[in-house]
Amino acid sequence: MASLGQMIFCTMIVLIVLFAALIIVILSVSLSGSGFGGSTSSVLSNNKKPIANLRKDQLLSCYFNTGQNSVINQVSVTWEKKGLTGLVYKYVNGADALTDQNPQFKARTQVFPDSLARGNGSLLLRAVRRSDEGEYTCSISSSEGKGTANIQLRTAAFSVPTFKLSSGALVAEARSWFPEPNVTWSDFDGHVLQGSTNFTPNSAGIFSVVSRLQSVNISDTYTYRVENNLVISISSATLTGTEVSTNTYFIYNAASSLLSLTYLGIMTSVLCIYYLT
Repeated sequence: MASLGQMIFCTMIVLIVLFAALIIVILSVSLSGSGFGGSTSSVLSNNKKPIANLRKDQLLSCYFNTGQNSVINQVSVTWEKKGLTGLVYKYVNGADALTDQNPQFKARTQVFPDSLARGNGSLLLRAVRRSDEGEYTCSISSSEGKGTANIQLRTAAFSVPTFKLSSGALVAEARSWFPEPNVTWSDFDGHVLQGSTNFTPNSAGIFSVVSRLQSVNISDTYTYRVENNLVISISSATLTGTEVSTNTYFIYNAASSLLSLTYLGIMTSVLCIYYLT
């Protein structure tokens, strides 16, 4: 049976973790501009840590929230990137103002004028590059007020795999992955299977991934998982005669510090209960 000192120790650890989570909640609310008793007007983003697919277009979310669907006037939007000389983009007086735009973003950025009247200053960034990764600040000024939002853009390469049957093996090919991923095959019951995989980088360091699973059974379903620290691709492949029926979805790594601390608090509690008993 646990001593009084052990019980006090475990209780203190759990309380410390939960208190840290509470502090993060309070800071998040305060920094978002909608803190307790504060103004309901603020600049927000519905995705502050987006993951952009290299060479594809990416929307960086930023909008002015007035708490109502009213039209606002005199809207100006400025996008900046930390450590960058010049601006990413600027819109003022009803038109682009790109005199101070950094050459890296020339002809690659736009906002949506029809949406600006509703406070939407989201930026479309075209043909994303690895050099685009970093912290962006969106500033919106209007007749309703002004504010800023910070967005941390992360870049990766990921693609939907294609499947085919070849000489009794199930072959999966994904043409674009970065950083270099790991590959796992499993059967319908979740048992891990042994496959052989080749990773071939191109001149830009983006990997083509070709994986082969031998001795597959017709009418069986297999799971093919490709993952790195940013993106997970999970595919279900069902063999139907000479054809392969597939379904793929992606999971993006957007776990917040709050979720991590909550998980840590739960695990700490479980370990303490196990230790005390």
